[in-house]
Amino acid sequence: MRADTGAPKKQGALVLIAALVTVVLWASAFIGIRGAGPHYDPGALALLRMAVGTAVLTIIAIRHGIRIPARRHWLLIAVWGIGWFCVYNLALNSAELTLDAGTAAMVVNLAPLMVVVFSGLFLREGFPKPLVIGAPIAFLGVVLIGMNSTSSAGPDITGLLLALLAAVMYAGCTLVQKRLLTSGVDATTLTWLGAGVGTVALLPWTGNLIGSLQTAPLDATLWVVYLGIFPTAIAFTTWAYVLQRSTAGQTSATTYVVPAIAILMSWAILGEVPTPLMFLGGALCLLGVLITRLRWRRRA
Repeated sequence: MRADTGAPKKQGALVLIAALVTVVLWASAFIGIRGAGPHYDPGALALLRMAVGTAVLTIIAIRHGIRIPARRHWLLIAVWGIGWFCVYNLALNSAELTLDAGTAAMVVNLAPLMVVVFSGLFLREGFPKPLVIGAPIAFLGVVLIGMNSTSSAGPDITGLLLALLAAVMYAGCTLVQKRLLTSGVDATTLTWLGAGVGTVALLPWTGNLIGSLQTAPLDATLWVVYLGIFPTAIAFTTWAYVLQRSTAGQTSATTYVVPAIAILMSWAILGEVPTPLMFLGGALCLLGVLITRLRWRRRA
């Protein structure tokens, strides 16, 4: 008879489907940002995206059933919402103004490795061999993809610091979210509350948004609406669903498949043909993620 030692719940088909939805929608966000970025400054882009996302999340939360968390969690939820939905978006959007996509991806994708280390240390998830082996392989794939697109000129130090800030927010907020979920906070309600707090924190950019809405072409605005509905409202809901049922390290490592999917989407939608190095990097991303999903069997 097998005893439950507090390990994550056995992953079923719904968890795998939710993980797939998350990574595909987050990969599509790169195309959406490409379409909207030239016409919206970082603050305006983040505010409109989050306003749309919060509106959709409100509908999702009402249909799911809002379960207000205990008051002792409110402060941590507010900090998490500001960090994940406000600071992360601002830092990443701003970094991509001065960094090429490859460099930004390499720096931001330090986050899953941070989560693997810190969740093992502070959330007592340990260091399973598949995760320890697979995550660095997947990160190597991201590095190869980034090497292909990195500019020959030296990277902008401000952009690097902003990308690093985004990575820290990603890692820290994943750990905080996992702690809140483990404490019994409802996943859907948490996502809705966090998005709402993040949107309020972005309100100082309302003036910028009004100006951008008056000058941006319709297709750029529609891209931002897409970002709010799909990579934000839907993907963060499925992300929370997976994170609640898996370890923080394993869940975050799964996102290493995002660059590989983004390459294929850019090829199909934008006509950007990947180089052999990008194909190799994408293959390593997929291989690394597959390894992290393995269950290491010990012989008795």
